[in-house]
Amino acid sequence: MSDNRTAMLEKLADLDAEHAKAVAGGGERSIARHHGRGKLLPRERIELLVDEGSAFLELSPLAGWGSDFTVGASVVTGIGVIEGVECMITANDPTVKGGASNPWTVKKIFRASQIAEENGLPTVSLVESGGADLPTQKEIFIPGGKLFRDITRASARKEPTVALVFGNSTAGGAYVPGMSDYTVMVKEQAKVFLGGPPLVKMATGEESDDESLGGAEMHARTSGLADYLAEDEHDAIRIGRRIVARLNWRKATAAPTSWAEPDEDPEGLLELIPSDLKEPFDPREVIRRVCDGVSATNGVVFDEFKPLYGTSLVTGWARLHGRPIGILANAQGVLFSAEAQKATQFVQLANQTDTPLLFLHNTTGYMVGKDYEQGGIIKHGAMMINAISNSTVPHLSVIMGASYGAGNYGMNGRAFDPRFLFTWPSAKSAVMGPAQLAGVLEIVAQQSAESKGQPFDAEGFQGVKAMIEASVEEQSLPHFLSGMVYDDGVIDPRDTRTILGICLSVIENQPVVGTDRFGVFRP
Repeated sequence: MSDNRTAMLEKLADLDAEHAKAVAGGGERSIARHHGRGKLLPRERIELLVDEGSAFLELSPLAGWGSDFTVGASVVTGIGVIEGVECMITANDPTVKGGASNPWTVKKIFRASQIAEENGLPTVSLVESGGADLPTQKEIFIPGGKLFRDITRASARKEPTVALVFGNSTAGGAYVPGMSDYTVMVKEQAKVFLGGPPLVKMATGEESDDESLGGAEMHARTSGLADYLAEDEHDAIRIGRRIVARLNWRKATAAPTSWAEPDEDPEGLLELIPSDLKEPFDPREVIRRVCDGVSATNGVVFDEFKPLYGTSLVTGWARLHGRPIGILANAQGVLFSAEAQKATQFVQLANQTDTPLLFLHNTTGYMVGKDYEQGGIIKHGAMMINAISNSTVPHLSVIMGASYGAGNYGMNGRAFDPRFLFTWPSAKSAVMGPAQLAGVLEIVAQQSAESKGQPFDAEGFQGVKAMIEASVEEQSLPHFLSGMVYDDGVIDPRDTRTILGICLSVIENQPVVGTDRFGVFRP
């Protein structure tokens, strides 16, 4: 077994352990208590909701990693197929503090809403939440209103919203079923009210109970908030599936009818990425293991564009699950002026032909130095970023290795709103590499001491330098970045083709239309 494969398998084992924490929710005792009440867990509800045998693409499973909150942010989000319709699904995890929303819950749902909007997806919410996590309300209350805004705007865009209420949906959470197009409540389980009996007693002096104040049957018979009254959780899921089946949903683009598996085994992806990201690797080997094989592409897997020019950036055309894509992939890490100009032209061509773009990151950023500055690296990098910023075809990004500095921007990092962005366990992303950043700070500290006429304690600074380097290293790792919801998930490289295939299918819910309008390109 190669060193690269061994290192990657170790990272994947760590990733599996972190995903297991998210699946564990509030822990064994909480799960047993929940099951003891005759209730299903969020992923069990999702499994019954989606079509049998279909895939569920879970998003941001590590949200909240490294924070004070349980990994997963007490909510499950992802894309699943219901009655043949791709839907955004959100499901509160009631085993984590009763499904209460914390700051990371809000960020994770914001991201799910953004994906639903950009790709024109219906949304199905599986609701069981005690509302906001009160100790952190200052981080939830003000921005949290966007959740309700997004629900109503989705309805206005004719992107249906469905709420299946399995338990508590109280305080601000009551507006999720209240603002959804369709609301299903489970008899003797769902409780939807702005204020529970204790709050009503304090506010008005009125004595009331859960059922008369916000029970499912009351809302079905009296208030009219419930459109459907379900006998139990399985019945609620059955009704939810029937609602989606009646949406008369049609995708903008017909799915391809045939494709070929890659000619190279995706298992080989574990061998490609060096454990030391300073070592280059050929991204064409990734493309051969992710894109359709020759039998589906007229004998050519990858039609490379400008192969002899700007060789540290590979660009070209391919198919993935039968769908055409343009690819920009870093080869040797550094982006020079030629690479930036090549990328700019390629992005324009993709927009001209309404072709989605896939960015495969492994870059240390744009080249620095006197000759490169005088040669126009800033204006050429700005040209590339201009083209990518204003491109209107869907963008997908996969961070395979390094994604440092403005190279992250030029290769369509999170700030540039790719439709989807995933990272491999080998990925690192920061303003620059840890050693470089610590070294820069050492030079700055030395120059500062000299400007004040003071001696610089180089030996003493080594401890500070090591601490800075370790901190930057930790904060550039994929688990940390995924915990911040800076990607849509850390994935096994071998799953890349399948995940990108799902994403390209989701994109087809909206027309793919390129632009011919870009900002001013500085000559």
